[in-house]
Amino acid sequence: MSDTETTSPSSDAPDRLRRSLGFRDLVVYGLLFIAPMAPVGVFGTLDAKSHGAVALVYVVATVGMAFTAFSYAQMVRVVPQAGSVFAYARVGLGDGAGFVAGWMVMLDYVLIPAVAYLFSGIAMNSLVPEVSRWVWTALAVVLTTLLNLWGVRTAALAGFLVLAMEIVVLVVFLIAASVVLARDGAQRDVLSPLTGDGTQGAFALSAVVGAVSVAVLSYLGFDAIATFAEETTGGSRKVARALLFCLALAGVLFVAQTYLVALLEPVSSARLAADPAKQGSAFYDAVDASVGTWLHDLVAASKAIGAAFAALAGQAAAGRLLFAMGRDRRLPRALSRTDGGVPRVALLCAAVITLVAAGWAARRDDGLDKLVSVVDIGALTAFTLLHASVVGYFGRRPGERSWWRHVLIPVVGAAITIAVIVEASGTAQVVGAVWLAIGLLVLTLQRGRPRPVP
Repeated sequence: MSDTETTSPSSDAPDRLRRSLGFRDLVVYGLLFIAPMAPVGVFGTLDAKSHGAVALVYVVATVGMAFTAFSYAQMVRVVPQAGSVFAYARVGLGDGAGFVAGWMVMLDYVLIPAVAYLFSGIAMNSLVPEVSRWVWTALAVVLTTLLNLWGVRTAALAGFLVLAMEIVVLVVFLIAASVVLARDGAQRDVLSPLTGDGTQGAFALSAVVGAVSVAVLSYLGFDAIATFAEETTGGSRKVARALLFCLALAGVLFVAQTYLVALLEPVSSARLAADPAKQGSAFYDAVDASVGTWLHDLVAASKAIGAAFAALAGQAAAGRLLFAMGRDRRLPRALSRTDGGVPRVALLCAAVITLVAAGWAARRDDGLDKLVSVVDIGALTAFTLLHASVVGYFGRRPGERSWWRHVLIPVVGAAITIAVIVEASGTAQVVGAVWLAIGLLVLTLQRGRPRPVP
């Protein structure tokens, strides 16, 4: 794509990945995983929770996640490895902490693609109800797995085309919404997306902070860029720049679309809070009522296709994580094998696990709710260990340490992720605790096993 494909001298080694990704490819993977219109599904929930200040929620969430992105940027420069937070915590905090970080983020990398695949299956089932949603879900898994097995460049090219389609649909929405607002006026006060609509009382910062814990779900996946550090041409600084750029761009897109749709929303935040059943479709309902069914259908179709390719990026990231943990002998060594620079064994393993989770959820009426309720807990735990890794790594290197980059920012970032974990649902906290307990058991059983030196 944007960079000439190159292969490192050792790219044909059984545990080496091929360097072939440029800056644009990294941004494509990050935005695919996040999805440019990620707020569509949670807009109603956020509007109700924040008392109408939904755009402000995304401003705060973007700033909050920027601390995590900055810590990723610090560590990817000094530990440019495919394992991402697994490798960073291993070097910054020690072998055991590295395993825990990798184990916890694995929960996120496996379940987020499962959610995306299921969303795609549900959307396709609504268009072709004769075919069960679990069949559509399985087809989406097979298609994207084949693209990932073909190679990171092929998957990146396909992802770029889908991302371009999503961006076009988003631009169409932004233009159409602006035209309607200029012609017919807003349903709410023009500052209400930032200050609240006043239907649930005066502005409450606590309500905004509570909504941020849900909005964080929209950003999960930008960190997947770091898992491609060993496949990037031009050095790890390119990965760091892509991380920060992707988060900033996603934040701008999220704030813009939620600001406009909040002005189009004819239903107050108080009514949405009183009727949770309307929250899931609030974005679509506002677009349908103000702009027209054609835009509603266009956005829905874009989300259906985009969800499958968000899962493609997530599956690719999960494969790199499994590859790195297998290479470190924390998981079966077979996962570290590559074929032509592609970690096909790890990718197939990730695909099977994701298919089982998505297939199980597709057959249950409450399957989507069950998956969504726990997808963020693993990533947030790993993010906390990431921030600690920055302090730990640079704490042993006084000559390289900057008090604000390597102490202040990661400490504030860890405080933010811990606060979001505390605000997470009880189900998510229980699942996270059980998954952590299993990981600690595995870690205990592995003690004494020789591993490569970091």
